[in-house]
Amino acid sequence: MKVILEIRDDKAAFFMELLKNFSFVKAKPLTPYKAEVLEGLKDAVDQVNLAKQGKVKLKSARELLDEI
Repeated sequence: MKVILEIRDDKAAFFMELLKNFSFVKAKPLTPYKAEVLEGLKDAVDQVNLAKQGKVKLKSARELLDEI
C-alpha cells in the first residue's frame, strides 16, 4: 500500500528517521515538483468524479480551444 502524508517541515526529519526504524516501510520524500504534479492530478480526478455525479459541468474541447 502507498500512502501520501503531509508533514510540517519542522517535523519532517524526525518523522523520516522514525520511519527508517521500521524494516517493512520504505519512505522517500517527494520533490516539490512531483508533489505539485500529484496534487494537480488529484484535483483533476476530483473534477471528473464530480462531473460524473452531475455536480459540475466540464468544458468541452471546443470551449477550451476557443480560450486559446
